[in-house]
Amino acid sequence: MDATINLSDPAVNPALGIIIFMLGGLAGAVFYLPFKKVTQWAWESYWFIYALFGLVIVPWIITAITSPNALSVLKEAPGKEIFWCYVFGAMWGFGGLTWGLMIRYLGVGLGLALGCGICSAAGTLFPPIFKGQLEALTATSSAQVALFGVVVSVIGIVLIGGAGISKEKELPEEAKKKAVAEYNFKKGIIAALFSGLMSAGMAFGLNSGAEIQRLAIAGGTSPVWQGMPVLVVVLLGGFTVNGIWCIALNVKNKTLGDYTNIKAPLVCNVVFAGIAGAIWVMQFVCNKAGEPSMGDKAYVGWAVLMASSILFSTILGILLGEWKGTGSRTKTLLGIGIAVLLGSSVITGWSGYLKGDKNTQPEETLNAEISAQGNEETTRLASQNVQTEAEAINSTVNAAAENKTGGNITIIKADLSATNALPPKAPSPAPEPIEGIDSDRK
Repeated sequence: MDATINLSDPAVNPALGIIIFMLGGLAGAVFYLPFKKVTQWAWESYWFIYALFGLVIVPWIITAITSPNALSVLKEAPGKEIFWCYVFGAMWGFGGLTWGLMIRYLGVGLGLALGCGICSAAGTLFPPIFKGQLEALTATSSAQVALFGVVVSVIGIVLIGGAGISKEKELPEEAKKKAVAEYNFKKGIIAALFSGLMSAGMAFGLNSGAEIQRLAIAGGTSPVWQGMPVLVVVLLGGFTVNGIWCIALNVKNKTLGDYTNIKAPLVCNVVFAGIAGAIWVMQFVCNKAGEPSMGDKAYVGWAVLMASSILFSTILGILLGEWKGTGSRTKTLLGIGIAVLLGSSVITGWSGYLKGDKNTQPEETLNAEISAQGNEETTRLASQNVQTEAEAINSTVNAAAENKTGGNITIIKADLSATNALPPKAPSPAPEPIEGIDSDRK
């Protein structure tokens, strides 16, 4: 009996992992579009509905479908681990609040490029450093190539950020506000710095639930969806911050009436704000779902997610006219930045196919823990079987002894303490004496 849980099922497939991460990046780039259909509501009103759907309702629906044992898993999980997942989610929540401000002041293209760039670097490198696993980033040739892919993505982000600064210098104020109504470079940069650093809390939170994921798999959840119970805890922390802030603004700005204002398109506003939340959360669902396909390179998923989000948001910004009227220098920086980001995804995907050094290849900690626990369970079950068999043997032999009125019977009882090895079989009862032998001996 082999009780080891194989986490390589589904098999490691870096190309598939990269595609899943990039789909998440696409979701992160376009989630803001449905907000354009929300009218006659204050920002805090539609942001609350977005947070309710994106951080609570939709994640739990997906979790209920993909990980039905999530509630029991969270009950058994260590309180300390749940606490840190929640706290890091709250940290992200503060970043998420200013994420919207960043886009309002800088636009989709430049805003997401700067915010995601800062978030990418912090969210990819800080978790391994805090866990004392910095050596693992360069332990093998494949890990080194993966890290190089992350560095390349940061270079691409810097190039696109440079294009944004060039745009700032080239376009007159009227042209910038035509594409982005509330354009304000200074406020946008401050929002991007704060939002990018705080939003890295999402990466910290998603990387802090190893025991929760182990329990989810042990309870029957597919390895592909093992991260969903972790995600709902992290997002709950984010919703706490966003929800309290939005309600506080509703009270302060006297906009609580937005939710019942019959003069506003209530149904339409709720639907589109909810759609924005549903699209938004898919980037992190994809992030956790793509990790198993990357094997021990799962940590690069955050960088790929952010880089692809920047890529798609930049393309979207071009389509929305946010870069219209810029000069050749700005367009050149923008084009090179997009190409570099695409190249970083290819490099990261390629790293997954490289073999690590035999002596330095890091083992999957989760695999080892589950395998060890499986072996302990196997030993326990085997011991129970041995004890049961031994008791049955003793019972049979004792019954035989009680039923016999004569003859020689050898009784050997099994030692129940010897549970690490099978007990010796009891010999058959001695044959009945042959008639006449006793008289012959006399």
